[in-house]
Amino acid sequence: MMPSMTRFLLALLLMLLGWTGPAHALCLPAVCSCGVTTTSVAFGSYNPLAFGNTDSTGSIKVSCGGVAGLLIPFNIAISAGGSASYTNRRMSSGARTLAYNLYTDASYSAVWGDGSSATQLINAGVLLDALGLSPAQTFWIYGRIPGRQLTAVPGVYSDTISVTLTYY
Repeated sequence: MMPSMTRFLLALLLMLLGWTGPAHALCLPAVCSCGVTTTSVAFGSYNPLAFGNTDSTGSIKVSCGGVAGLLIPFNIAISAGGSASYTNRRMSSGARTLAYNLYTDASYSAVWGDGSSATQLINAGVLLDALGLSPAQTFWIYGRIPGRQLTAVPGVYSDTISVTLTYY
């Protein structure tokens, strides 16, 4: 078969499979897979009399494997937690609650969520290397408890957040 005909058939096959260029990939379970590991955002014990904010960081690491040369775009969303609200996330200690939030940036300006209600999610991608692997990518979670929540009592508060990795 002539080289130009081979390229045409390959391009036609890729179009039929839904591939429209370098920004997308066909990522079937038999072709690739991705996984997530996390480290918690640990604030420690809260002091309601502290004047400043209490900040902490955690991380989400994404690793992918599959066919070498394959571009795997993905996004990372996180849940609202127990409060069911991204703008008013609340941690709890028994019946007591404490306001906090999680952000995609170190300036604490973009609330990390699922892309709804003025929240952001992380959009990224990975190009698999010659072994069909790539180094894990780390995405930082920036957590902040606003200071001077005088209705709170000192102690350790917690919340459970779910991470959703969508790759395609």
